[in-house]
Amino acid sequence: MTVSTIPGQRPEQAPGQSLFLATGADRSPVTLPVRKVSIVGCGAVGMACALSILHRGCMEELVLVDIAAERLEGEAMDLCHGLPFLPRTDLRAGTIEEAGRGSDVVVISAGIPQKPGESRLDLIGKNADLFRRLIPPIAEHCPDAVLLVVSNPVDVLTHIAGALSGFPPHRVIGSGTVLDSARFRMAISRRLGLDPHNVQALVLGEHGDSEVPIWSQLTVAGLPLHDAAWGDLAGPGGLTLEAVFDQEVRQAAQEIIRRKGSTSWAIGLATAEIVEAVLRSKERLLSVSTRSLGLYGLADVCLSLPTLVNDRGATSLVRLPLSELELERLHGSARLLEESLRAVGF
Repeated sequence: MTVSTIPGQRPEQAPGQSLFLATGADRSPVTLPVRKVSIVGCGAVGMACALSILHRGCMEELVLVDIAAERLEGEAMDLCHGLPFLPRTDLRAGTIEEAGRGSDVVVISAGIPQKPGESRLDLIGKNADLFRRLIPPIAEHCPDAVLLVVSNPVDVLTHIAGALSGFPPHRVIGSGTVLDSARFRMAISRRLGLDPHNVQALVLGEHGDSEVPIWSQLTVAGLPLHDAAWGDLAGPGGLTLEAVFDQEVRQAAQEIIRRKGSTSWAIGLATAEIVEAVLRSKERLLSVSTRSLGLYGLADVCLSLPTLVNDRGATSLVRLPLSELELERLHGSARLLEESLRAVGF
């Protein structure tokens, strides 16, 4: 090999010499299955979803869609510059029509953001109108995809997306209380000084003020919550467990919104967990929002229930033994969502 003595000058190479030295292997293109995700709505939440999903390395193609075309191109450029640090993915900005070509999952994070002091249900009228315009073209161009709704109020909008798309219930799911359940696990793990992976905890019902902590099924390292080994979880100050949940889970989003304007990173990570469960058909039990189908005698609305998630979407609901109080609260949550849907004509 000849090396140039002039800095920056290229080494000598024989004319026509290939960069590659053939080994005899066939270098013709190999056709492999392509898993594709599209994200519709690329504000703070949508981009947090994009980055979190990219880190999972569970797809080959990611398309970003947003009405703000110039900003979208900038976001796509910015993310593309980081692809050398991530699992290989073809990432680009596009339209709903382009997103629809072969999408396995369409994440819908488009919506009017929640303002400080505004509940998720206060958003219903504005975002219901937005979904009336948004869902039909998504359904037209992405007829075989699993729709994953992240926009708030997520339970109401998941139901509306199902009604407007005409998709079967198992292919329209919402992020539901996957994030709330993670917050619940964090609240318990911090009090015990343990890794949150040691805590199994569920929040069911509405992703919002009427959500229901399932204390009866909470375990730490496989032991029930109220086992004497865990002592006083409430800790200093004498807070009841319900007060702990109210402060650190139910009111968490409002506190984050007050401090930084919106939630983004944790919901992005929660969304990536759901997307990977679909793309890799992981048979994960997650508290996603889906049609109740009469489980526990609930009204037929979308709300979070223990759900088996795989490549077909929400394939099975799991009937856990709940306490009478938990069932009563879950029915109250379903009635609230039913009233909200009626208020906007669904």
